[in-house]
Amino acid sequence: MDLPLTFVIAESSHRIHNPVDSRKLAQLGEALRLTPGSRMLDLASGSGEMLCTWARDHGIGGTGVDLSTAFTARAQARAAELGVADRCEFVHGDAAGHIASEPVDIAACIGATWIGGGTAGTVALLEQSLRPGGLMLIGECYWRQDPPDEATLKGCYAETRSSFFDLPGLVEHFDSLGYDVVEMVLADQDSWDRYAAAQWLNIRTWLDDNPGHELAEQMRHQLRTVRMNHVRYQRDYLGWGVFALMKR
Repeated sequence: MDLPLTFVIAESSHRIHNPVDSRKLAQLGEALRLTPGSRMLDLASGSGEMLCTWARDHGIGGTGVDLSTAFTARAQARAAELGVADRCEFVHGDAAGHIASEPVDIAACIGATWIGGGTAGTVALLEQSLRPGGLMLIGECYWRQDPPDEATLKGCYAETRSSFFDLPGLVEHFDSLGYDVVEMVLADQDSWDRYAAAQWLNIRTWLDDNPGHELAEQMRHQLRTVRMNHVRYQRDYLGWGVFALMKR
């Protein structure tokens, strides 16, 4: 059980596997007024940057669960580097269906709502681990502009226009699920670029180091595709944000 190697190659240098940079992640932690001693469950935690830096900066602790053995190892190393390994545990496993053994103060899934079959399913999954009055964090895409054609949908990795809401529609969707949006931090074009363009260098470096690898042709195609999709479609049409929710 692991993430495909193609994904691990593309994001091999990433500390944050989403289109928010360290500055925005820090802004979000400040905005949430995190309380020392709070416990967080982070599903699809990647390389653990959110939990580790918030543990360092705000005194929280918790558990991250991720399907990638490589990213889980990096998260464990990051916790040790920042001196928070006694408060932050990272577990290799399938986050889909994972429920905390005890209710947590913060339940998060940042940029991986596929684990619950979409936004509504992920909210339903996270609330099984969240204490009453706790805070839920969801990272999700939304349309910045209405996609004009099939090429734009494909370039943004959307099956249909209804694959994503626009920003007002997403907030209304959370409302319909019984949750108030109480904070949000949105990606901008620069943070999209930092996330996407870093993949290009990762892939190119890997190709230079592994010219005869069985995945070389596939990764070369991926480099061409993701690069053009980003500059032609994603940075103009697709938004992304982290939304903080509280149940009514």
